Amino acid sequence: MPLVFKTSAGYPLPMGVTCRADGYNFAIFARHATAVWLVFFRSGMEEPVAELAFDPRVNKTGDVWHLLIRDFDPTLRYGYRMAGPCDPHGSGHWYQPDKLLLDPYAKALTGGSEWGMAYCRTGLCGPLSTFQRRCLHVENDFDWEGDRPLNIPLKDTVIYELHVRGFTRHRSAKVDHPGTYRGVIEKIPHLKKLGITAVELLPVAEFNEHEPTFRNPETGQRLRNFWGYSPLAFFAPKAAYAVNGRNGNQVREFKAMVKALHRAGIEVILDVVFNHTAEGGANGPVISFRGIDNTIYYLLDEQTRDYLNFSGCGNTVNCNHPWVRHLILDCLRYWVIEMHVDGFRFDLASILGRGPKGEVLANPPMVEKIAEDPILAHTKIIAEAWDAAGLYQVGSFSSHFRWAEWNGRFRDDVRAFLRGQEGMVPAIATRIAGSADLYQQNRHPFNSINFLASHDGFTLYDLMSYDRKHNEANGEGNRDGSDHNLSWNSGAEGETDDPAINALRMRRIRTAAVILFLSQGVPMFVAGDEFGRTQHGNNNAWCQDNETGWVDWQLATKNRALLRFFRLLIALRKNHPLFRRETFFPPPAVGSDMEILWQSLAPGQPDWSATAKTLGFHLVAPPGSDAGRDFFVMLNSHRATRIFRTPAPPRGRRWHKLIDTAAPSPHDIVEEARSLPLAFSNVAVAGFGAVVLIAGKSDPA
Repeated sequence: MPLVFKTSAGYPLPMGVTCRADGYNFAIFARHATAVWLVFFRSGMEEPVAELAFDPRVNKTGDVWHLLIRDFDPTLRYGYRMAGPCDPHGSGHWYQPDKLLLDPYAKALTGGSEWGMAYCRTGLCGPLSTFQRRCLHVENDFDWEGDRPLNIPLKDTVIYELHVRGFTRHRSAKVDHPGTYRGVIEKIPHLKKLGITAVELLPVAEFNEHEPTFRNPETGQRLRNFWGYSPLAFFAPKAAYAVNGRNGNQVREFKAMVKALHRAGIEVILDVVFNHTAEGGANGPVISFRGIDNTIYYLLDEQTRDYLNFSGCGNTVNCNHPWVRHLILDCLRYWVIEMHVDGFRFDLASILGRGPKGEVLANPPMVEKIAEDPILAHTKIIAEAWDAAGLYQVGSFSSHFRWAEWNGRFRDDVRAFLRGQEGMVPAIATRIAGSADLYQQNRHPFNSINFLASHDGFTLYDLMSYDRKHNEANGEGNRDGSDHNLSWNSGAEGETDDPAINALRMRRIRTAAVILFLSQGVPMFVAGDEFGRTQHGNNNAWCQDNETGWVDWQLATKNRALLRFFRLLIALRKNHPLFRRETFFPPPAVGSDMEILWQSLAPGQPDWSATAKTLGFHLVAPPGSDAGRDFFVMLNSHRATRIFRTPAPPRGRRWHKLIDTAAPSPHDIVEEARSLPLAFSNVAVAGFGAVVLIAGKSDPA
């Protein structure tokens, strides 16, 4: 028997479902809809148990449809139906009353609690079920126990990018709850010992892992959307990442993960995708935005009404429409206020700067509003400053001091140097010094997020082990993924038993880590790089929900020496403000002391020529508690050893060797207290190696 509710007009704000003293209020924006129905379901039932029609004379204010239910059962699932014009290539509207639509403000979705299990099987679904999930209101009853933002300064941040499922799904993770938010909690001891200050989570907003139609050509296995860059609902955490993702418990488990990470001194940054949605192009499903107000939410061609595709995924969100800006800001505020996250990395962020015709705006309102929003004032905001249509804005995404950027120039320049490419010494010197060419205008070195590997592309190990991508398992004939990898396999393609090649790979990885962690800016690396994780040459593992995409924790034991190297190197960076400057190095001036001195093989003699492959830099500690604790770093991208002559150490000090990436563990890196003074001023730096010296006391420690 259909449910009967006591209802009244309701309120136009806030959006979504709100629990009030007089009942539960439902509000949704739909400018061009002519009729709206609110549809309810009981858990596990295919057919609706109630449907309420909105009276536009009573339940509508402006473009917002609203309804208050006084005796609502919050365990009910809900969705919307809407009527209106359906003329995709004329007016651009897609109203289809038979489609169940997700609330853009839904805080949880039902039906996706088990990873890999289809919500609805063909032939068993009612007319309103099909693919569609349902929305669920979640009461805000979580006990945060006084949790507050950590507000770690960006300059002091070390970012660790991880995939919630992939981080602990491998059997070697040895956790009680693999592939979940709780699994991340179980690995906090590893994160604390490693020394990172923030985790950056690949998308946790709801997505459909069953999206891909590709199959692994070798096994025939259906591939899945593993990474999750295809959002269904911006506000709703992925239910399948919870141990119990039913009845809104995914929200509580996500909050528990954040609280546990905060207790460990680790911030949480979310990778958010506002540039496109899972509805895809014209042949994609009608899930939410398309059926609510297609011409508002998406960029459309003025003539054909086709979707403009700057995302590479079929559609592009109309980010600078005033209402869409409102939605995005509400979403960001929700994750900060209710979910306690500490920052955001914006996927394909250049789309945030496109106008209604796809044009690049000089002063995009969306970008400025995020930077100036008072609720977000202390959150970290990081742009992937490019899009899939060729717009590349690294260094020019925004002049606002709040915006940091994934520095793709750092990645490419250092990769080129690490494979021995000529002409790279001036470029890597610029990157080491904080990329002043990109960020000196109105910003700081810490606006540069420095990275060499991320989820997208080769792992750090594969960067040193493969000349070319090996994406055949993705089912696209190896056509997907970037061909611009700037990698070198060190002498053999892929796995090898040659000890010399394997030793060279590990040396190059350690040298890469030295450059990453001792450069000005904020270092970021991807989970598993600290112990040599491989994807076997796959540089686009977005669909690999298997051992290719998962972190193999056996490598933490096999490559324990590399893990130790990362841990001590991160500690070195954190112990010395010299590597975490707030300002750029001042230019040379007559009569002033230099704060960084460059050279090649001899002091005072830098080599900026096109054939140069050696670089040394002397970091001069300022007066104060760290006075005299200078550093001298030597880098060699020749294949053969080069001899560097060290500059004079500060008065009363001697150079002590901290790092030699060519030395066997534990001599590759030593703790400062155990460092020994150099006997000579000439230092041998192996091919593709790095040596780091610190100015220590004259007497041995």
